[in-house]
Amino acid sequence: MDIRKTDIPDLLVIEPKRFGDDRGYFAETYNRQRLLEAGYDYRFVQDNHSLSSEVGTLRGMHFQAPPYAQAKLVRCVRGSIFDAVMDVRKGSPTYGHSFGLELSAENGLQLMVPEGFLHGFATRAPDSEIVYKVNNHYNREADGSVHWDSCGIDWGLTGDPVLSDKDKAAIPLDQFDSPFEWTPA
Repeated sequence: MDIRKTDIPDLLVIEPKRFGDDRGYFAETYNRQRLLEAGYDYRFVQDNHSLSSEVGTLRGMHFQAPPYAQAKLVRCVRGSIFDAVMDVRKGSPTYGHSFGLELSAENGLQLMVPEGFLHGFATRAPDSEIVYKVNNHYNREADGSVHWDSCGIDWGLTGDPVLSDKDKAAIPLDQFDSPFEWTPA
């Protein structure tokens, strides 16, 4: 498993090694010991699985406020998505910076998103499935969303996205008072 740091503190791209033959491949997608050796101590408590049927489905930019904040290890197991995050940790040297990359069943890449980030994705293939681990249980009262088109992210969409009512009604970034604080390592 290759763990790569990004320009945003604590945000990681993880590339599992695939061992393949004519039958297919095997990949270790999570190894707590490897993350500990890299300096990251995540204890995941829940796995989530999302299916988006239509190309151009956009889910985000979501967060869980403290004390229910969630770190996420995100991967696409079928299809393809553009996965995007934004650092909203007050005091962070990269506050307001965003990062995005394609996660697909083909490339096998994963994004390790720390607490204090907005997270979202747009589907690039039909019937895209996303699986992600979280380090805290979901809490309805802590659930929040910032409007996807207020974050300055180029989603690569060719038309209007398919949105949930929650995402249509999300507040714009300039009205968001982040509940997150950055703690240097």
